[in-house]
Amino acid sequence: MRIEEIINGHRQDLNDTDLTIWKYISRHRAQVRHISIHELARACAVSSTTIVRFAQKLGFDGFGELKAVMKMEEPAHSFPHGDVLPDLQAFYAQTAAKVFKRNFDSASRLVHEANRVFAFASGLVQSNVVQELKRLFFYDNVLIYEITGEEEFRSIARTLTKDDLFIFVSLSGETPLVVDFARQLQLQDVPFISITKLHDNTLASLSTVNLYVSPARFQLYDGDDERTAFQSMMPYFMLVEVWFVKYRMYLQRRSE
Repeated sequence: MRIEEIINGHRQDLNDTDLTIWKYISRHRAQVRHISIHELARACAVSSTTIVRFAQKLGFDGFGELKAVMKMEEPAHSFPHGDVLPDLQAFYAQTAAKVFKRNFDSASRLVHEANRVFAFASGLVQSNVVQELKRLFFYDNVLIYEITGEEEFRSIARTLTKDDLFIFVSLSGETPLVVDFARQLQLQDVPFISITKLHDNTLASLSTVNLYVSPARFQLYDGDDERTAFQSMMPYFMLVEVWFVKYRMYLQRRSE
C-alpha cells in the first residue's frame, strides 16, 4: 500500500500538526527518504516525539518503518520526449500487474448489496469511465444511474438511504462540487466508492472504499512546445474492467 493510501485511510485521525508534517513529507519525498527523524523534526518545527506519534497514527512502529515504505515506492511516472512506445508498453504492463493484484471484494460487496447504484463523473474522460462501468455491470443486471448535475444530485439525495451506493470518478479528488456531494452522503450515512488518481485527496479520505489509479504523462512534443504532455488515462478503464471480472468471481465464491 502506498503512503497516500495510508494517509487517506487515517485522515480522520490526523490533527493540524500531523497534516503539516505530511505536507512537508509530500513536498520533499526524495529528501525525506534519507534524512533522520531529528532533521525532519527540525524542518517541521516539531519534536522528534511528535514525528513518532504521527508515524504511529498511520500504523507504523515509528519513523524508520514509514521511511522504509517510502523508499520502496516508485517515483511518479513521467516519460521524456522521444520514442515513447516502449515506455508506454512498459507502463501498460506495470499498470496491469498492479490492478490484477488488487482486492476488489469490499467494492464488490457494496455493489452487490446496494438497492440502487448511482455514479457521478467530474469531467469528460471520467464520464467515459462511468459509461464503461454502466456497460460492464449491465451484463450482470446491475443498473448504474449516472447523475450529471448539481440539481439532479440534490433531487436524488433526498431519497437516498444507507442501502444505496454512489460511485465517484474523479482525477484529483478535490473538485469542490464532488467533495461537497461526498460530505453530504457521509452525513446521510450513504456508502460511496471513489476512483481517483493515487495521491492524498479529500474525496478518497471520505470514501467508504477508495480505488486508485496512476495515470502517466508522455512528452510527445519538443521541450519548447507549449502543448500539454499526453496523459494516458488507460488505468481508469483497466481498473473498471478488472473490477467487473473480479465482481463476477466474488459472486461465484458467495454462491459456493
